Amino acid sequence: MAKRDYYEILGVAKNASEADLKKAFRRLAMKYHPDRNPGDKSAEDRFKEAKEAYEVLTDPQKRAAYDQFGHAGVAGAAGGGARGGASFSDIFEDIFGDIFGGGRGGGSRVYRGADLQYNLELTLEEAVFGTEVKIRVPSLVECGECHGSGAEKGTTPETCSTCGGVGQVRMQQGFFSVQQTCPRCHGTGKVITDPCHACHGQGRVEEHKTLSVKVPPGVDSGDRIRLSGEGEAGLNGGPPGDLYVQVHVKPHKLFTRKGNDLLCEVPISFTTAALGGELEIPTLDGRVNLKIPEETQSGRLFRLRGKGVKSVHGGAQGDMICRVSVETPVNLTRRQKELLRELDETMKAGGSRHSPQEEGWLDGVKGFFEDLKFWNR
Repeated sequence: MAKRDYYEILGVAKNASEADLKKAFRRLAMKYHPDRNPGDKSAEDRFKEAKEAYEVLTDPQKRAAYDQFGHAGVAGAAGGGARGGASFSDIFEDIFGDIFGGGRGGGSRVYRGADLQYNLELTLEEAVFGTEVKIRVPSLVECGECHGSGAEKGTTPETCSTCGGVGQVRMQQGFFSVQQTCPRCHGTGKVITDPCHACHGQGRVEEHKTLSVKVPPGVDSGDRIRLSGEGEAGLNGGPPGDLYVQVHVKPHKLFTRKGNDLLCEVPISFTTAALGGELEIPTLDGRVNLKIPEETQSGRLFRLRGKGVKSVHGGAQGDMICRVSVETPVNLTRRQKELLRELDETMKAGGSRHSPQEEGWLDGVKGFFEDLKFWNR
């Protein structure tokens, strides 16, 4: 299979500087390094591909040959190290410094930027169907004046005279020699004598940025959306952190979500519960008719298949569960009260069991007191 263009692999222009190449490779290495993608053969291949491109393009002679003859000009040369035979571990430490737990010392350490979190409130409809929202996030970004160095334009940080640029100093305490972070440069190995006027030597400034967040259908409270590289800028050229958008779904006036199901409380009249009827029920897809059979008791559940939520995590679409609640009539007229009394008298006189739950409860009460008398003898 034909090899991909090295510039295309790193995502840089053909006139990219060595700093641009380093930045591009750092980004790809952070994403595809085998330590961050254990068992992922595809990620390992992408990492090896990026490493090969970086090794060739950062070697002036190999790059010139590649620019003139393509892959044929560097056949057999790639993969053997860069900059005069340096091993990949040398390249890795040169690029990342102490970002993964310590380099060889000598030179400024680079640090990955901090991750940020943004709390995003959504309506139930937005969470179920998905949406796209704009958010405004405060963040520390690379200073445009000094490009992250912290030094005033035209100057560069100087090697720390206390630690010699190592970032560590050795202290003798009796028979023991203790190594600790340099108190002058705080482990960076560099000292800024002329700080940048824009960032005051920090290398980063606070800005607000507006981002577009695509919310997939089916998210729920507690889900997070990761925006890679949208966190705080790194220090000394380190990679930026990520932004995590934390989803919070606001309460709905009609529905309560439980997993993939939607729960809905439906009040019905005494007459509808006794004689049956048909109600128009709202769903997130529109309106549907719910048939209420006669003699329906308060608390009965009705399930509407497929009227729930399709979760972003997969699985079958949920249902809508309607719980009916029989309302006691209020504001009755004198005539209406008389009719209810007549109805009550006819039901008592008929001998039929018109209130099975009430009669069953009364039977239980009677049995309870009989048992109580037996144990109190």
